[in-house]
This record gives sequence, structure tokens and C-alpha cells, in this order.
Amino acid sequence: MKTNKFLIFILVNTLTLSLFAQFPPVFVNEEVTDIKKDPLSRFYLTPQRIVWISSDSLVSNSDILLENGNSQAFFGKQKICKIQNRGNERSGILLDFGTEIHGGIQITTSQSNNVTRRVRLRFGESVSEACGELHDKPSGYGGGIATNHHAMRDFVFTLPGYGTINVGNTGFRFVRIDLVDPDVYLALKEVRAVAVIRDIPYLGSFRCNDERLNRIWETGAYTVHLCMQDYLWDGIKRDRMVWAGDMHPEVMTISSVFGYNEVVPKTLDFLRETTPLPGFMNGIPSYSMWWVMMQYDWYIYHGDLDYLHKNKEYILELLELLIQYVGEDGKENLHNAGFRFIDWPSVHNKEAVHAGLQALMALTFDRGAKLCGYLDEGDKARQYQKMAGKVRDYKPDANQSKQAAALLAISGIIDAQKADKEIISVGGPKNFSTFFGYYMLQGQALAGNFNGALDNIRQYWGGMLDLGATTFWEDFNLDEAKNAAPVIDFIPEGKLDYHRETGAECYIGLRRSLCHGWASGPTIWLSEHVLGVKVLEPGCKKVSINPHPGDLEWVEGTFPTPLGVIKISHKKMPDGEIETKVDAPEGIEIIR
Repeated sequence: MKTNKFLIFILVNTLTLSLFAQFPPVFVNEEVTDIKKDPLSRFYLTPQRIVWISSDSLVSNSDILLENGNSQAFFGKQKICKIQNRGNERSGILLDFGTEIHGGIQITTSQSNNVTRRVRLRFGESVSEACGELHDKPSGYGGGIATNHHAMRDFVFTLPGYGTINVGNTGFRFVRIDLVDPDVYLALKEVRAVAVIRDIPYLGSFRCNDERLNRIWETGAYTVHLCMQDYLWDGIKRDRMVWAGDMHPEVMTISSVFGYNEVVPKTLDFLRETTPLPGFMNGIPSYSMWWVMMQYDWYIYHGDLDYLHKNKEYILELLELLIQYVGEDGKENLHNAGFRFIDWPSVHNKEAVHAGLQALMALTFDRGAKLCGYLDEGDKARQYQKMAGKVRDYKPDANQSKQAAALLAISGIIDAQKADKEIISVGGPKNFSTFFGYYMLQGQALAGNFNGALDNIRQYWGGMLDLGATTFWEDFNLDEAKNAAPVIDFIPEGKLDYHRETGAECYIGLRRSLCHGWASGPTIWLSEHVLGVKVLEPGCKKVSINPHPGDLEWVEGTFPTPLGVIKISHKKMPDGEIETKVDAPEGIEIIR
């Protein structure tokens, strides 16, 4: 009976039917009832450079590993990289694959290596991490730092003789291989990185006359692309988990760069299914509020009303639950509901956390009311819009927090120009955070301070590029980075090892993730405000093109919609006017 159900499923799914003929016959039996195609693809990368070898006398022909490989071992006398241990002296090699990737490595052993060999493998997002010790404790910190938390990045592994093997499942750029046992040698034919990623096109794009901004846009897009694994993760080394609040910038980036992708609704569903009410997602009330806002943003961009109806019951019940945490005066009262959290840098500023939660509550009821309108729940829409107004009437103090000030401005609780002038723009990107930096930029845009926002992007996110980043980080502090050396080499004497010696809260030292999707804010912001694309009606049926190029001379790019890709270009004329050209698919109304 199980087999019959499976065959019926195959018959009604034409794509699966076309693949079914390729399945081995053993798949068609009563024990195999659930066959799924991996949405991820594998790509092989050759090392770009040898960062370090233990000694010339014990590691020979290392440059052979920089040549393209084919993963096939054979008995010939081809040139190989030989790593040798003499007595208790240990030898090794450190490889750089040139960019952050998610996956593992493929090692092929060959000539005269007819027995197994034990090696210690260390994956690192920086050179320091690839050479660090587990639970290494930098000066001034009391907790374990370099860890195998969420993914194995430091372990001993046995390699086959005359064979190829894949090993590893983490985020990394560097791999260190050390031979473990005394008086043995290892013959390496090749070592390739195995990048595991969704093979999807970049439909959105952004180009301007400032190459630094171009790199920042592309780096944010790539950061999120790596996090689009089986589910949408926060990070690919640590935090390989679904965090609802952290997802919001990622969801916006996906919509602006890749368009529709099934990983978003799949992940939103996972959060709903694993959080029965009255619980809050990830144990954090603000994260359930972000979930409502993501439902709104996803519907506006993609117009999938069937998917919205699928979540209707949960949305309504969650909004009713949140009403219980609003006082008669409109003040949020989530003190006993779970972890009171906005982002990590603001977590100890209780007044800021309260102000941020107040703003998120107003935004949630506002977006919830709009969702109810789309779901033909008119009475509920009016109820929640009234509640949003009640919450907005209570005006907490941001306590000089840029995070809180940004949310208060976005929610309409305080004037955006006042928030920007008195708090957000003070000190430029000082006290920015990689997660909430996006909302700080949004606050500046509401205040009309586009040049200030562009400068903050160049300094803050550009500061990570200056230290060798190819993806954006979980946390970054410009003041701490002033005397730091790039993370892609050994740290010179007198320079700060930024990855190892800085950090706080859950991202201390080498535990910090150097690929975190929540840091992709500039990618969305540049597409929305500089390229000027804002979706006005569900499914992108009406789109506003209103560029704010600031100090830029020209901007061009593309924006994906369910109806096709919009092509846009802006050029600043000698008289200061902006010449705009738009090529939009049929069915999209463009408002200029």
C-alpha cells in the first residue's frame, strides 16, 4: 500500500516522473517512501594560495595543490605534495580558498600512500581561527572561544590510502591540515573546497560610480546567498539555525536580489510549526513580532495570497496574544513574556530595549492590520490599526540608543529628523551594529539624510572589507578595528587580531561568525533608496521609482518581481536634475 501511494505521487508530479526513470530499482519498494531532491548544489574550488607550511624540509611541492584537480587517485608517479613528520615534530599546511564558502573539502591521496593517515583538520573564517586551539582564551575573556559549536571545525580525521574523501560541513575560507602520527608521511594529490550553495541567479543588481558601494552591495547579497541552505540560517559556521528576528534583513535581501525562493516560506513555516502559541519564537517576543512583519513584506513583494491564507489563523491568534501585553496607556508590557531583546549591543540598555519593543509593537499591529485587510478581515483590520495608534501614542525615551531611535522613527512614534539629528547621525557609524545597522539606515532615509547614510555604509560595512571580509560579520566595531590587521594573514606584531581579541556577549573572539545574514542591510537599502525601488502593491503590481543618489554621479541596476525584472538607470545631469530610464515588464505600473 505504501508503494502504491508513492507511485501515485510520482504520476501526478511530472518533474519527479522525469527523474524517476533514473532512480535505481531499489528505491521502489515498501521501505523507501520519501525521496527528496537536494535543493543545494556542489561546486569545487581550487586553493588560491598557500598561506603557511611548517617547514620547507618537511612539506614539499605544496604549489601542486594550487593546480586544478579531478578528484581521481591513480598509481602513477605524478608530482604530489608530500607532508612528513619526523619523530614527534608535526608538519602541516594552511590553504586559502580566496573567499568565504559553506561546505567542506575534498582530499585525494595518491602515490606511495597505500595506508590510512590521520590528520587534524581546522576550518577557519580567518587565519587566526584556522590556527587556533579549541577553547582558546584571549586575554581579558573568561569563556571558551574557539569551539565546535553548531559545526565541527577542528577534529582529527582518517584519510584513505589511494582514495578521495569529502569531509567537513561548515563556513570557512581557510583550512589547515596537520599530520598527526609520528614518523609518517602523507602524499596529497589535491585538496579542493566543496562549496554547497543554491544554484540560483542574481536577478537583482546594483552598480554606481563608487566601486566601494558596489562591493558592499555584492558582499551583502553573497552573505545571504550562503545562508540560504536547506533552511534560511543566520550564519554558516555558528548560528546554523532559524532565528526569526535575524531573518528579516535576509528576507528583504532575498526579495531584492533573488526574487522568490522557496527557502523563505519553508523557514517561516518551520518557525510557526515549532512555536505553538502562546509561546514566542526562539523564546523572544520581538522575534514573533518580526515574523508578522516578514509575512507582510513577503506578501507585498510576491503577492501569494494562498500562502498568506495558510498563515491566517496563526497571525490572528498571535496578534490577539500581543494585545494582552499592551497596557491601558499603550505601553508594552512584555516583561514576563520571554527574553527582552532588540540586538546584542543594546541588550544592557533597559530603556532602549523598552523603546525598541514599544516601536516593534506598533509596527506589528500596523502590519497586522494591513494583512487583515488583504485577508478580508475588515473588523480585525480596524481593531489592530486602532491598537497601533494607541501604542504609538506612548512615547518612550530611546536613551541615546541608535537602535531604539531608528525603530521609534520607523514606527512613527518620534519624528525621524529629530531621531537622526540627535541620535542616529551622532558620531557617524559609531555604535552601529551589523544587524540593526539596516534600521539605522532606514531611519536616516526617513529623515532625508541620504548622504549621511551613504557615508555610514562606506565607513562601517566598508571597514569589514578593509579587514579582508568577503562576507559581512555577526558583529563589527569601527573603534576596535582602528589598529587591526586583515584577518586573511598572520597578525603582525603591534597589530590587533580582530577576530581573536574582540567581541562580546555570544560572539566573543573566534566564536564570532564572519558570515551572518543579518548584516546584509546595505544591499536592501541601496536597492530601495539609491536605485529607488519601492513596492506599493502586492506582487509588485505597482512600483515607485524614486532615486536618492546623494553624491553619486550615476546608478543603474535591476529589481526582480513576480512579473519579470525591472531595469533602471539614473544619471545626474550638469544642472543637478536626474535623468531616469526604466524598462518594466508588462503588468507593472511604475510611479515616478
